[in-house]
Amino acid sequence: MSAVIKERNQEATLYIGDLDKQVDEELLWELFIQAGPVVSVYIPKDRVTNENQGYGFVEFRSEFDAIYAQLIMNMIKLYGKPMKIARSSQDKKTFDVGSNIFIGGLDPDVDEKMLYDAFSIFGQMISSPNIVRDPETSISKGYGFVSYDSFEASDAAIEAMNGQYLYNKVISVSYAYKKDGRGERHGTLEERYLAAKSANRKMLEMNMFGRSLPNIQPNIQPNIQPNIQPINQRIHNQPINQFPPLNPSFQQPMINPNNPSRNF
Repeated sequence: MSAVIKERNQEATLYIGDLDKQVDEELLWELFIQAGPVVSVYIPKDRVTNENQGYGFVEFRSEFDAIYAQLIMNMIKLYGKPMKIARSSQDKKTFDVGSNIFIGGLDPDVDEKMLYDAFSIFGQMISSPNIVRDPETSISKGYGFVSYDSFEASDAAIEAMNGQYLYNKVISVSYAYKKDGRGERHGTLEERYLAAKSANRKMLEMNMFGRSLPNIQPNIQPNIQPNIQPINQRIHNQPINQFPPLNPSFQQPMINPNNPSRNF
């Protein structure tokens, strides 16, 4: 079932996190094959205990299959633990710009999948939703966090969801406090400026890369006529079968180097 990492199609591979110790490759295979054709399953294991390390990879036949599996399988519970699923290649495309929101007033029955279903419609998340739980009982403490890849997404989520009902309880949605302990929330003008600057830099790099591509010209041989032309087309009042050469320079007479006054 497993495959060498370097041989996997990363665009069609899902990262599966927060796996219970009881989950093995066979179980993941049987679960994800319900979403699409599975090519390989790999779960790294501890060399000493032979237990899984809490994450694995599932490769599908196509990128479309992987996207579909992520949509329907993310936050599904295995042995009571919700799986956190992400595209294996997403870490190259997204980063934390500070668009992190706090969701308070959560009903104890709201889990990570419910939070994902409610907030994923506003934009791409850079990680799975996080509900803070009691470390001993795993019971929700009534609040959680969601991180997006842009402030447009987080602004839309706050505007649409703050004060709304989620599982029969009114929730509060706002920008989360930064972890530096200064009491400042995310979403500041400075963060937005840096995010916009980074986005502009990426766009500039893409444009520069595009301009640096070689200017490939078609390889047209002299005196070769096109194979397909519109019917009755005329160029300089000449029939199709009397086209002039594509490059007139090739019709210049050649000079005999031994006798410049004579042509070949």
